[in-house]
Amino acid sequence: MKIRIGYDLVYQCAQATPMILTLNVHYTRSSDLQRPDLLHCVPRVPMSMYRDGFGNWCTRVVAPAGRTRFTADAIISDHGRPDPVVPEAQQHAVETLPEETLVYLIGSRYCDTDNLSDVAWKMFGSGPTGWPRVQAICNFVHQHIAFGYEHARPSRTAFEAFNEKRGVCRDFAHLAITFCRCLNIPARYCTGYLGDIGVPAAPLPMDFAGWMEVYLGGAWHVFDPRNLQPRIGRVLIARGRDAADVPISMTFGPNVLESFKVWTDEITPATAKGAP
Repeated sequence: MKIRIGYDLVYQCAQATPMILTLNVHYTRSSDLQRPDLLHCVPRVPMSMYRDGFGNWCTRVVAPAGRTRFTADAIISDHGRPDPVVPEAQQHAVETLPEETLVYLIGSRYCDTDNLSDVAWKMFGSGPTGWPRVQAICNFVHQHIAFGYEHARPSRTAFEAFNEKRGVCRDFAHLAITFCRCLNIPARYCTGYLGDIGVPAAPLPMDFAGWMEVYLGGAWHVFDPRNLQPRIGRVLIARGRDAADVPISMTFGPNVLESFKVWTDEITPATAKGAP
């Protein structure tokens, strides 16, 4: 299947403002791009790209004073299958984990493990391990947090999400990641595109999505406590310890995000004319 993905972001800056943008499709999906997700900036300004410490593509730019628009409109091929489910995947003993996974056991900006360790062990420590344990965590988080864009707050930690019982997809992911880390399961935050492919369309504006990957059985596996069910057409942009590592934009000066649009739609015969 083919999916049209893209965004249209408009910033208003009071002065020339350096920015780091994390908006390109992850390198692991770059070979699937049939039309590249080239970042266009209006007005045109110099841009440079680099890979950060987690392997994500980042773009450096200095937005001029006034209005700056960033857009991309790409087409990507996808296998069209739901996220894999591997219920037999086992949890590793910490001493056998690969070194590159260990950073995802440690508390981070939004995943405050020190505040939730006792809760995690009381709630999930006596149950099954491996995939069933992570699924139990996701089931709890999905039921515990009420979703709503009006609940969004960029400073909310996992502990606060647990107590406030509300948030957006990043809060679902942060709480589930934190529980996993408390139980010695490496877990990392992911952001990307996730449309309503294969499920009833939600009457909400499209946004970038947040989910998590968990290391079980010698591999990383997708879990999505916000949506709970395996989904079709998930397109990764970036991974990190939590949302602080993968913001769509990191700005170094006063600014206002004036307009924000994201799209991710399956290309069908009826829509193909709109995706040249």
